Amino acid sequence: MPRYPLPDLNTLPPDIREKILEVQEKSGFVPHVFLMLARRPAEWRAFFAYHDALMLRAESSLTKGEREMIITATSAANQCLYCVVAHGAILRIYEKKPLVADQVAVNHRKADISPRQRAMLDFAMKVCLHSHSVEDADFAALHAHGFDDEDIWDIAGITGFFGLSNRVANVSSMMPNPEFYLLGRVPKST
Repeated sequence: MPRYPLPDLNTLPPDIREKILEVQEKSGFVPHVFLMLARRPAEWRAFFAYHDALMLRAESSLTKGEREMIITATSAANQCLYCVVAHGAILRIYEKKPLVADQVAVNHRKADISPRQRAMLDFAMKVCLHSHSVEDADFAALHAHGFDDEDIWDIAGITGFFGLSNRVANVSSMMPNPEFYLLGRVPKST
């Protein structure tokens, strides 16, 4: 049970309600995070503006799946059930691999991912757990895998942003929507 009640969709400001309805139309349900954060409209707008700036940035060489890998791995390190389940589902869909989210969440070093992705997650985990110890050698390791400094900023930004999200989800006892658990695990019925 969440510690904060979810607001009624019909009581939300029109711009927020419209965005939530767009998400519902696309996914078939309203992810709890959209309603939980909507209890404070100004924060909702700021959160999703930054989310979109990080996650939809076209200039990055990070794929949508790689962005979700970062979120899933670091959210597991932060013990955020909501984000592991929700972003793990999105990861499975983007990568078209039903096992990858579980592997990345438990131990990315044993996951069925590329060496480039493993290096990316090694760095994301360092940012998540030991950002004070990031050094030039970490940048060199990522450069060797084809990441440029802007990509490295993206990895750090996504890790940091979802660190905030993990903490809010944990404090609020936000639970994943049941729909997330099966997404990307079994083929869709046609």
